[in-house]
Amino acid sequence: MTQKNEGGGVVRIFQIDIQHFRSIQTLSWHPSLGLNCLIGPGDSGKTTIVDAVDLCLGARRNVTFGDTDFFALDVTQPIQITLTLGQLPDALKDLDAYGHYLRAFDVATGVLHEEPQQGLETVLTLRLTVDSELEPAWTLVSQRAQALGLERNIAWKDRVALAPARLGTYASSNLSWTRGSVLNRLSDDRPNLGAELANAARLARANFGNQAGAQLAETLQIVTAKANALGVPVGAQAQALLDAHSVSISDGAIALHDEWGVPLRSLGTGSSRLLVAGLQRAAAQRASIALIDEVEYGLEPHRLVRLLNDLGAKENPPPLQAFLTTHSPVAVRELSGEQIFVVRKEPDGAYRVRVVGVDDDVQSTIRLDPEAFLARSVIVCEGASEVGFVRGLDQCWTQVNGRSMLAAGTSYVNVGGGEPDRCFVRGTALRKLGYRVLVLVDADKPPTPAAVEAFQAMGGEWITWRPGRALEDELFQSLPDVAVDQLLQRAVEWLDEELVAAHIQTQSNGQVTLAHVRAQRQLGHAYPPDVRQTLGLASRNRKNSWFKSVTKFEALAKEIVGPHLPTTEAGFLALIERLYRWAHAA
Repeated sequence: MTQKNEGGGVVRIFQIDIQHFRSIQTLSWHPSLGLNCLIGPGDSGKTTIVDAVDLCLGARRNVTFGDTDFFALDVTQPIQITLTLGQLPDALKDLDAYGHYLRAFDVATGVLHEEPQQGLETVLTLRLTVDSELEPAWTLVSQRAQALGLERNIAWKDRVALAPARLGTYASSNLSWTRGSVLNRLSDDRPNLGAELANAARLARANFGNQAGAQLAETLQIVTAKANALGVPVGAQAQALLDAHSVSISDGAIALHDEWGVPLRSLGTGSSRLLVAGLQRAAAQRASIALIDEVEYGLEPHRLVRLLNDLGAKENPPPLQAFLTTHSPVAVRELSGEQIFVVRKEPDGAYRVRVVGVDDDVQSTIRLDPEAFLARSVIVCEGASEVGFVRGLDQCWTQVNGRSMLAAGTSYVNVGGGEPDRCFVRGTALRKLGYRVLVLVDADKPPTPAAVEAFQAMGGEWITWRPGRALEDELFQSLPDVAVDQLLQRAVEWLDEELVAAHIQTQSNGQVTLAHVRAQRQLGHAYPPDVRQTLGLASRNRKNSWFKSVTKFEALAKEIVGPHLPTTEAGFLALIERLYRWAHAA
């Protein structure tokens, strides 16, 4: 008795191994038995993985390969795509046909055993190999069969039953009864109209007759004369009739239409994909694997969510196994961390696929900052102030040098305040997934050494302000006097002059007032260090902070901090320059 896994008892891919295929030198991955959403920067191998599954498992008699399909164009190293298939139907566990090829897969450890075993998943391993002669060969893998000199593929009728449904840019091929169409998997019904279709083609040719003859009379006369002169038999007069081959009609000519007779092939790209995805769900018991590259293509956000739901994104157990790629934060936000997989190339050239997971507060990051998971590098910000500050600086930098940190593949995460250790825990989780990570935190509440050490041990970097200072303290104590004037003016505009004055007076125990500060500035006096410190502390009032929002700090950074960086205090400037270098080094 084999172990039963979630998925309704239909075929699933338990392991994918790829060698020397396109950009991937080596890859080994145990996918989820449900939805597998592959994310990563461009050219990270996401589409290559989907194509590999399609080529190995698809029911094709002829597939064309070229030298560019080999890793680094090295045709001396054969392409190998190997899929380990479990939850097999009885037909694929037939001992007479496949007994020498049945193996066991331990779901808990991911280990393959050569002999079926009690309590383990009984599997078949299918391999596609392409060598320098560019001829693909599909074979079942088994050491027992190899020792006996046996070699075979999965029977064609079983291959057709296993073939995944691919929802490409053009999904309309699935809206007619062509070979491999999802319509043929919905039920056992089949169009059996061979004689009727042949008669329809003959009738079309007969009705057309020689209607083109009058319009092509001169051409037909020339053809007839030349044929007779050359002894080519065409009779007394060549005719312009419908070509029998051009109007031959097969089962594929039977297509879905709406109630007004308009072919559903005419649907827009998004509608076609959405409909075919729904049909694939309905056919899941017959063809349980779906492949979708760039799942968001052609779909508005609300219809993208509907498609993901129809693929079983919110269901347990999942109705089918799906492999999809995306660059859409909408798709990422709608999924669980256990359904999202990051594709990364390792320093040794091997590719690795990591599940995002739901530990370490990651699921909340998926909901709030899904864009971060689509970047190469992530700045983990302690709160809204840091997010707005980074955004504003980036806009200022872009105006100066023309290159945004976003163009460099850098995004950000808002941890939402609280204890600074949360930033390092979040940063460590992102480092484990292969992202470059920088933590940006205030220094008024220092993190625990253990959290910092764990983050740095994973290769993470961090920037904090000078000891005891928050971002507001750095601004008021580091920017030139004219910039501090502008900060005060913004505070009055955004809050209220009386409230700002009250905060200053309360913070200084009546020693400093807004009126006195203004009077001193009108006389041309610089801001004394103690006044700068008081303004910084007052601006961080817990109930009515002057600037603590993404929008406000974005404006401050773009319009005040950035333009005055050349005359800013050296210590603070060094921290900003370090932030710039890191954000643009992706």
